[in-house]
Amino acid sequence: MSLTAGVVAVQGDVEEHAAAIERAAQAHNYDVTVHEIRESGLVPDCDLLAMPGGESTTISRLIHSDGIAPEIRDHVDAGKPLLATCAGLIVASSDPNDDRVDELGLLDVAVERNAFGRQRDSFEAPLAVDGLADDEPYPAVFIRAPAIDDVESGDAEVLAAWDDRPVAVRQGPVVGTAFHPELTPDSRIHGLAFFENEAADVPTLEGAK
Repeated sequence: MSLTAGVVAVQGDVEEHAAAIERAAQAHNYDVTVHEIRESGLVPDCDLLAMPGGESTTISRLIHSDGIAPEIRDHVDAGKPLLATCAGLIVASSDPNDDRVDELGLLDVAVERNAFGRQRDSFEAPLAVDGLADDEPYPAVFIRAPAIDDVESGDAEVLAAWDDRPVAVRQGPVVGTAFHPELTPDSRIHGLAFFENEAADVPTLEGAK
């Protein structure tokens, strides 16, 4: 079965996300074509969508000025899966704690920017993530990572925590992570977001296996 995926390509690890989507699709017996999204008009054709990290203020400004933001909201409203990572998580949140960010309000969470330190404080941590296909810890890469706050006041479900702070959440078809799942050969987070999320509307594999 063939799917169309998009990576919002205004900033961040676009090629790495595309490669991770391809690995996850292959592991789930899908064929996938990945498009880089830099202008409006492409998101409506996507079955899957990823919004990478980078600088949240820049991402927010560009997706709104280029007309991509309303298409992302429509994508999620249609039940299609979105994976938002690091700065993408900040933009997807309902409260970015930064007046410069025009948030999308797709996750009922507040975030704290750079909660685990600056660039020089980057680290990798073995995470226990709810919903992964096996019990092996996930090798999460944290780079200027935000933390997730106020989860209990909304509908977001915590999938993983580090240092007693939520770092991965799911709400309907949206999965948000404070870390960078594209920077590891382990594609299980992309698999969880796109192919193992029962709340997301992805064509089934019945007849495709």
